[in-house]
Amino acid sequence: MSRINAAIAATRFGLGARPGELDRIGGGAEDWLAGQIGSSEVRSLGEAPTAAESLTWLQTEYPGFRRRIDEDGADPEEIQRRVRELVREPRIAHISARTGLAVTTQDSFAERWVRFWSNHFSVGPSSLQLALIGPTLEAEAIRPNAFGRFEDLLLAAELHPAMLIYLDQALSIGPNSRAGRFLDRGLNENLAREILELHTLGVDGGYDQEDVEALARILTGWTIASRRLRSAPEDYGQPVFDERLHEPGAQRLLGRRFSGDGPDKARDALRFLADRPQTAGFISAKLARHFFADDPDPADIAHIAAAWRDSGGDLAAIARSLITAPSAFSPAPVKFKTPEEYLVSSLRALEAPPPSPRQLYTGYVALGQAPFSAPSPAGWPDRAEDWASPDAVLKRLDFASTLADRVGAAARPRERAVEILGERLTPDTALAISRAETAEQGLTLLLMSPEFQRR
Repeated sequence: MSRINAAIAATRFGLGARPGELDRIGGGAEDWLAGQIGSSEVRSLGEAPTAAESLTWLQTEYPGFRRRIDEDGADPEEIQRRVRELVREPRIAHISARTGLAVTTQDSFAERWVRFWSNHFSVGPSSLQLALIGPTLEAEAIRPNAFGRFEDLLLAAELHPAMLIYLDQALSIGPNSRAGRFLDRGLNENLAREILELHTLGVDGGYDQEDVEALARILTGWTIASRRLRSAPEDYGQPVFDERLHEPGAQRLLGRRFSGDGPDKARDALRFLADRPQTAGFISAKLARHFFADDPDPADIAHIAAAWRDSGGDLAAIARSLITAPSAFSPAPVKFKTPEEYLVSSLRALEAPPPSPRQLYTGYVALGQAPFSAPSPAGWPDRAEDWASPDAVLKRLDFASTLADRVGAAARPRERAVEILGERLTPDTALAISRAETAEQGLTLLLMSPEFQRR
C-alpha cells in the first residue's frame, strides 16, 4: 500500500511526480505532504514588478508612451499591437517564473495549495491595468498568506489593487458620501456580491440582496491611490481608504450591525464573513471537489469543515485535514487534470528542457488555460466535463507529441512510466508503451495514458 500512496501523494496532492520522486517519498506519503505545509517556497517568485509599481507606471510613464506612438502616426491596429506587446512581456515573465517553480519544486503540494486559492480569488485580464497586475494578486496576497488564517487571506485578496479594480470597487462611491453628493456615480455591488457568492458563504449561504447592498456600502471608500484622487505620488497604486467616498452610517449585514466610518468597518465585516459556518462548509466542499472528486463524498467535506471549525480557519490545519480525509488515499484516480495541471505534470515527468517564456505561454493558450485568464470571477472550472471534450484531448495529443520530440530518442519511455506512475501504471499501458516504435512515440503514449491524464 505504501507504494501506491507515494504515487497518490505526488499526483493527487502534488503536481505530478518527477523522476526519482516516488522513491524519495517511499512509505512516508503523509509525512512528505505534511512537511510541505507552511513551506517558505510558496512565498516568492523572485523579482517582479509589484501591483503598485505597475499602476504607478501606467499613471506616470504610459501616457508618454502612447503620445510617442501617436506622434509616429501609427494606425489604431498598430497602436493596439504595441500596447499588447508592452503589457504581455511582464505577464509572460511572471507566468514563466511561476511555471518554473511548479516544474522544479519538491514541495508540489504547497504549490498546488497556492494554485487552489489563486483560482478561488480569481482575477482576469479584462483591462490594460489588469493585464499588468493580475498575476500580482497571487504573488502579493495568496503566497504570503497561504498557510495562515483564512481571514487574513480574505482581507489580503479582497483589498488587493487587482481585486479592487477587477470587480469595480475602485469606482464605487457611497451615494451619501461627500463625493457621492457631487458626482454622477454611485454604489457598485460587484465586489460585495462576489465576496458573498464566490469567496465566503456561497450562493446558498443564506444572504439576500439587502446583504449585498449592505456589504457594498461597507466597502465604499476602499480604492486605489491615484493622481485623480490627488494622492501623494509615493502612494500611487496602493490600496487606500478614502473617507470622501465612504457611505456614512451603520450597516446591518446578516443581522450584525457594523458602525463607524473608517477603514476598519470593511475589515471587521470581512472577518465576520470569514468566521461564518457557511463559509467553512462552502469552501470545504470546494476543496474536496478539487482534491478528491467532481462529486465529493459528504464525509470528506465534513472532515475538512470540522478542521476549519476547530481551528478557527487556520489554513495549515485545513491543509493537514486533507491528508487525513476518508478519501485521501483511495487508490482509484478520479480527477481529470485541467490543462494547466497537464502541462506542468508533463514537464515534471519528462524533465524537458525549459521552453522559452513565449513558447510556454503559447502552450498554455493552445491547451485552453492560460494562467490568470479565467473567463469569470468564479475562476477556472474544476470538473472533467469542462476539460475532456474530444477537441481538448486532441490538443493534449499535439502538446504531448511536441514535448516528446523535444526530449528526444535518449529517453526510455518504459522506465520513465514506472518512475512517474509507480503502482498506478496498468499492464495495458505498460505493454502499449513497450511496443512503441520510437522513444518519442512511447513518451507520447505515456502522457496520453488514462493513468497520466487523471490524478
